[in-house]
Amino acid sequence: MKIAVGCDHVGLLLKPEIIHHLESKGIQVIDKGANSTERTNYPIYGKAVAESVSSGEAELGILICGSGVGISITANKVPGIRAVVCSEPYSAKLSREHNNTNILAFGSRVVGSELAKMIVDEWLNAAFQGERHQTRIDMITALENEVHHG
Repeated sequence: MKIAVGCDHVGLLLKPEIIHHLESKGIQVIDKGANSTERTNYPIYGKAVAESVSSGEAELGILICGSGVGISITANKVPGIRAVVCSEPYSAKLSREHNNTNILAFGSRVVGSELAKMIVDEWLNAAFQGERHQTRIDMITALENEVHHG
């Protein structure tokens, strides 16, 4: 499995811990930046990770900014992306089971490294349940196509 990981300058301290956690599980990581503490803009990295997932370069993505909110909003602008911001494991699990999310975001100012790892693990260990949930995903995709293609 390949997971693209990205963050802004605020997420920079947490990103290496998440990358190490993923790699310790045998997951290949594609680091999309940032790689400096210099102030930067989260949409750059939200877009980079989302395009990596959308193109198939990576199967899933993880994004980190201060709260996880702005970077997840950015990722959701890329067609085919269903990004979720989670601050606890239960929502992360349900987001995969019910919404088939393909990008997980969280905030380095909201969760510590151990909680972040728990959120990642619950998200990765959950599987999309399909059935009635697929109908809803299809409705979301139809809306996305309507908006992007007129």
